[in-house]
This record gives sequence, C-alpha cells and structure tokens, in this order.
Amino acid sequence: MQKVRLGSSNLEVSALCFGTDLIGSKIDRQTSFRLLDLFREAGGTFIDTGNFYASWLPGCKGGESETTIGLWMKERGNRQEMVISTKLGFDYPGCPGGLSAAEIERECEKSLRRLGTDRLDLYQAHRDDPETPLDETMEAFDRLIRAGKVRAIGASNLRAWHIAEANTVANANGWARYSVVEQRHTYLRPRHGADFGPQICINDDVRSYCRSRNIALIGYSTLLQGAYTRPDRAVPLQYAGPDSDARLAVLKGVAEEAGATLNQAVIAWMLQSDPPVLPIIAGSQPAQVSENLAALNVRLSGEQMRRLDTAGDPEIKQAWLR
Repeated sequence: MQKVRLGSSNLEVSALCFGTDLIGSKIDRQTSFRLLDLFREAGGTFIDTGNFYASWLPGCKGGESETTIGLWMKERGNRQEMVISTKLGFDYPGCPGGLSAAEIERECEKSLRRLGTDRLDLYQAHRDDPETPLDETMEAFDRLIRAGKVRAIGASNLRAWHIAEANTVANANGWARYSVVEQRHTYLRPRHGADFGPQICINDDVRSYCRSRNIALIGYSTLLQGAYTRPDRAVPLQYAGPDSDARLAVLKGVAEEAGATLNQAVIAWMLQSDPPVLPIIAGSQPAQVSENLAALNVRLSGEQMRRLDTAGDPEIKQAWLR
C-alpha cells in the first residue's frame, strides 16, 4: 500500500486508515484481530482510535478499542510498524472531558497504558473546549511532544477558525502545531443547516486552510454506515435531498465506468481530491474491509473527477469550471 506523509509532521502512514470505534466491543476480540490482520497484510499501517470508544454501548466504559489494539500489537509484535492515532476531549466514565492541561496529561497516560506503548504517534483534540485557553491546551500538547510521549498532534471536530487560531498561538510560542485535521467527510454534501451534533464536516474553508498550511486532511464516516450500497440503509436525513440525488446518479455512472463499487468510488474520489483526503475505512466483516481496501486499485480520470466534483452544482458553476 502506498505511503503518504501527514502534512508537516514526520509521520509516514498508509494511504488508508483503519477506524476502530467498535473494535473490542460490538466487534468481539477474535473478529477484531482478524480485521486488523487483514488491514496489516494489505500494507496498512495507520490505525485510528479514541480514548472514549465505545463508552456509548451498554456494558462498555471506554477504552475498549485502545486496549484491543494494544493486545493485538503485543501478540503480533508489530508496534514499530504501526502508526497509532488516538484522541481525547469527550467525557466518559472517569473522565470529565475537555482539553485542559491536566486532562491532556492524564488521558495521555491512560491511552499509553491501554495501548501498551511508550508513545502516541498522533494525538488529537477530539472536540472543542471553549472553557480552556488555547495557550494552555497547545502548551500541554507541546510538553508531551518534548517528553517523547507524542510525535504529532491533530484537531478533530474543531472549526477552521479555531484550528487557525490554535496554530497561531503555537507558532508565536514555538510550540508544536496541529499538522492534521480529521473531520466528517463523504461524497454527498450535507444539507444547509444539517446538524451533526459535535461532529464537524470538512468544508471549503477547512480545505483552503489545510492546503495553504500543509496540513493533512483525514475523513471519517466516509461511507455513511453502508448507505451507499445497502438497500436497508437510507441516506441520512442530514444529506437527503435533490443535491444528493444528483450526486448519487453521477457516482453510480462513474463507478460503473471504473468497474468499482459505490464505496470504492467514494474512497477513490477522496484520495484523488485536491487537496487529497485520507479516508478512514472500517468494517465488521472481512469482506467489507477487503472491498474498501480494493478501492486503492481504482483510478478515476480527470473527466470523471470533474463530473463527480460538479454533480448537483448549478449549470453556471459547472460552465465556469470547464
């Protein structure tokens, strides 16, 4: 699998990232290991997790995903080959949440123990914390990097202006800055006013800022939990409407031309976008993971990318883009 560098960091990762929010919880340990093995055998090295996964499920208290990944790496002896990203900011049992210095340091230690490692390759702020000054948050992240416990930091579910402000504070003080932004992203566009709760979608402002500052973009919820391919999964209401209808029609045509599934076409479109968006893939069954991995073999032409990009746009915009 092709390797890419994450923005201005020194992290080199696989072109796809494996998402693990249900690993070790809804997905049992044996199946979790099979899925992780499949990803690794395909050349995958980049794994995404979070400290509070999957605290929202009955019987879970958070940390199940990190613990399972740690056990898998220990059993396979492959820690040095993997790039592990985890996050903090949401509350879960025993953790009040937020991005205070004390919270960052405490949750880092807990994640290190659960993962069975001495460093976090990428440590991300998982949601905004308006109650904590930016200089406190960024200085705390910088201390972890200087201590060798974290290699790079990222921002997930933060608005573009707040990411820019945080990096300005970091630059002014000589601290590490956010070199990665991870947001919700898929081919369909959210309806105006769509509410995703604390989740923030990649938009034009984020793309422009990240392109100009050499910040890597990562997308999660890329396949809308099967809505592109499963007849029993409707397009989420936040996306439903004429725009999505038009884009789905073009996506189906391009996928057929490329000999790809709709899921694979979405992943290929993300990888070939400008700037590219590194997709987080997942799956509860090996066949699902294999389908996603095969998207790396899909190459879309410039004309197909243009059709995908402009689908649903007003005719005047499409004409201008030609």
